[in-house]
Amino acid sequence: MAVSYKDTPTTTVDIDGVPFAYREVGTEGGVPVVFLHHLTAVLDDWDPAVIDGLASERHVIAFDNRGVGGSGGTTPDNVDAMADDAVAFLEAIGLDTVDLVGFSLGGMVAQVVAQKRPDLVRRLVLAGTGPAGGKGGANAGAVLQSAVQQASAQGKHPKHFLFFSPTPTSQAAADAFLGRLDGRTLQDRDTPVTNESIGAQVTALAKWEQGTSPAGLATVTQPVLVVNGDEDIMLPTINSFELAQLLPNAQLSIYPDSGHGGIFQHHDLFVQQTLGFLRH
Repeated sequence: MAVSYKDTPTTTVDIDGVPFAYREVGTEGGVPVVFLHHLTAVLDDWDPAVIDGLASERHVIAFDNRGVGGSGGTTPDNVDAMADDAVAFLEAIGLDTVDLVGFSLGGMVAQVVAQKRPDLVRRLVLAGTGPAGGKGGANAGAVLQSAVQQASAQGKHPKHFLFFSPTPTSQAAADAFLGRLDGRTLQDRDTPVTNESIGAQVTALAKWEQGTSPAGLATVTQPVLVVNGDEDIMLPTINSFELAQLLPNAQLSIYPDSGHGGIFQHHDLFVQQTLGFLRH
């Protein structure tokens, strides 16, 4: 198995005639850590500093859900169906117990997987996300469009505005993060997400906000680490506080001077906290 995410080849597994693309890195054995990614993301959008940091101790797997990146099929427009596809992927590669790291939309998917299949999930890390009914998801499309416009006007990447605070420190961290994303040495870059998939994901986020009952979280008895930046404009940070309150067995960590991508800005701290949390 590769020792660095940037050197990890992409492979696929067939699920009822649909290929699902994934990469794995790290130490085999033990409970694998599976990453569930955010709106617009493909495999190349995971920070190698985070993946490699966790892979120093764990077997780490990242995959494209249905219709995203190198995976086939059509992207669902609701989180429930995304969770079903995630479970199908985990079963297809032979996993019966996992730790989930869900970021943003992926954190919502992780919550549903834990509720539907508690036997499958040992621990959860929920980053930059919120409970059903939490505020912000319905506005994701507008926030994304605004960031794209700002980025075009200023010659920057949209993630400068979506994931990071406007302070010099946070913007410098954005530059470093984007540099790490460009470090892949293999030629098999993932397929960019399509506008159709983005539309379905934006719809799923809006439906999640319209959800009126996060009561199912009371059944999630697994330990959960909830993390976020202190100035999240994608899914406002208050959602993380509410999520930690709704979950029976949660701990909360809020990173300073950072936004939606606080786990990438404070990657060393996030890796340290997550490894400590997952060791038990």
